[in-house]
Amino acid sequence: METTAFLRKFFGYDTFRPNQREIIENVMNGRDTLVLMPTGGGKSVCYQIPALVMKGTAIVVSPLISLMKDQVETLRANGIEAAALNSNNSLDTDTVIRRKCMSGDMKLLYISPEKLLAEIPYLLSNIHISLFAIDEAHCISQWGHDFRPEYTQLGLLRDKFPSVPIMALTATADRITRQDIVTQLKLHDCHEFISSFDRPNLSLSVKRNFTTKEKNAFILNFIKARPYDAGIIYCLSRKTTEKVTIALKDKGINAMAYHAGLTGQERNQAQERFKNDEIQVVCATIAFGMGIDKSNVRWVIHYNMPKSIESFYQEIGRAGRDGAPADTVLFYSLADIIQLTEFAKASGQQDVNMDKLKQMRQYAESNVCRRRILLNYFNEQTDHDCGNCDVCQNPPQRFDGTRYVQMALSAMKRTREQIRLSTVVEILKGMHSATVSKKGYDQLKTFGVGKDLSVQDWNDYLLQMLQMGFFEIVYNEGRRAMVTSSGEDVLYGRKTAELCIIDRSTKEQPHRQKTRLRLEIPTITIPGLPPTMGVEDPKLFEALRQLRRQCAEEEGLPPYIVFGDKVLHALATQKPTTIEQFGYIPGVGDFKRQKYGPRFVALIQKYV
Repeated sequence: METTAFLRKFFGYDTFRPNQREIIENVMNGRDTLVLMPTGGGKSVCYQIPALVMKGTAIVVSPLISLMKDQVETLRANGIEAAALNSNNSLDTDTVIRRKCMSGDMKLLYISPEKLLAEIPYLLSNIHISLFAIDEAHCISQWGHDFRPEYTQLGLLRDKFPSVPIMALTATADRITRQDIVTQLKLHDCHEFISSFDRPNLSLSVKRNFTTKEKNAFILNFIKARPYDAGIIYCLSRKTTEKVTIALKDKGINAMAYHAGLTGQERNQAQERFKNDEIQVVCATIAFGMGIDKSNVRWVIHYNMPKSIESFYQEIGRAGRDGAPADTVLFYSLADIIQLTEFAKASGQQDVNMDKLKQMRQYAESNVCRRRILLNYFNEQTDHDCGNCDVCQNPPQRFDGTRYVQMALSAMKRTREQIRLSTVVEILKGMHSATVSKKGYDQLKTFGVGKDLSVQDWNDYLLQMLQMGFFEIVYNEGRRAMVTSSGEDVLYGRKTAELCIIDRSTKEQPHRQKTRLRLEIPTITIPGLPPTMGVEDPKLFEALRQLRRQCAEEEGLPPYIVFGDKVLHALATQKPTTIEQFGYIPGVGDFKRQKYGPRFVALIQKYV
């Protein structure tokens, strides 16, 4: 059977996505392979199809038990023999898994790096292994954004199994990380496949210098506009996740917190309830997300700015994995920049982490198409703006802000550049704080010259001045603000400076919501049905979603494993009324057609 036939039979698709066929052929020819493909881009199929076609068992190395569980449930739901060896298994379960591997009936075995190393002399040396797939391969590199020491010994696989092809897969890895992956895993004649990082279904938006109250108001309005949509809010600290969760629950939003300070049972409960659509929102630190393949996450909000573009890109990639439209929002402020800079300087790789933070700032602070910045970071260029980011949809308005810049820089100069930004604001506002009074700054000419602006406005303008290089923060000298040569040009009247008009509206534009909900369903040729014009029945979609949840509860599965949102949208648009027609819907393989077809078709027939 050809690889395309396997794709149709088990996954319900007639064509491969870009690079998938070439990757599959490369590994089936016994070659080592490095796959760089964005989250939701179809990485798993790249090793799952070869595992189905080739003799023996494919060994998939994965960092988290929850991620293995998700993958195994998804494969079994498609009629594929798969299992995971981990510490949660009973002795009887492990015995059954080992026997199936020995007999060659187990097509995919998921295993942690630690368990893998322990099993090399035993199980792995006594079964036929078709391939090794190292998922989340950036974890092996100290240059990667999620380095894990337990990954560093995986180079042993090449020594112990020299003839078995190794495939390394990651969603985010810059050039130096990719080179390190190849070196650490001892890959021979490795062929690299780098897919497009463009995720056009994700909208990109940045909100600058919002107060906590403004953030919470925006998020509440955002969620209320999406009453049925699941989402993740990423926070920089455990304390913030708890506060945001409480604020949402007080407003009637079904939310839970997730961070490393909770017990394992509490984290598992939050993750399982989110996967099963029992809660709408998870407020989490970066610890949450890698272990979940939930395809129907419709939005991701960053309450604080992430430390790098790699982290940011991987986290927003958890939205819209099914290809349907999804939203992302990033909040950032001066406080975030200061805190993240201190983290970077205290890390063991100061130069690298400072550079990554600088690039993250450039994304957040830019006034050009945000998608172009993201793609350029991953060495992918495009010659047009995306039209689906806030810069494209609402270009910033500017004004001559020379006077404000001169006020701020003058305050820095008159204090001999020995003050922090908070003190700059206090001087400009004419505030008699302890520092101002003690140092006599209330006697300066600049004291109170900017009292017509709010503290929030001054913080925003100072952030813009920092972005434009008019001053810098000397972190190793108490975070004092020091005027640059570019700043002196403005301060002394040699140049002018433009600032962006501040927009801190906590309300969403109503037209954005309507645009986001419209999903284009491609025309599908189904015997017995006329070509559709792409008109979806929203009532039918909701009924299908309820049926999906019912099926999932009966089987103890997350609803998205039964069918993804995109399949339901296609069903609500195409309205197939026979089992045969049902099988033509993309994402419906043979196993699911037979298993779920009768119930879903019966429901659709009531609406037609």
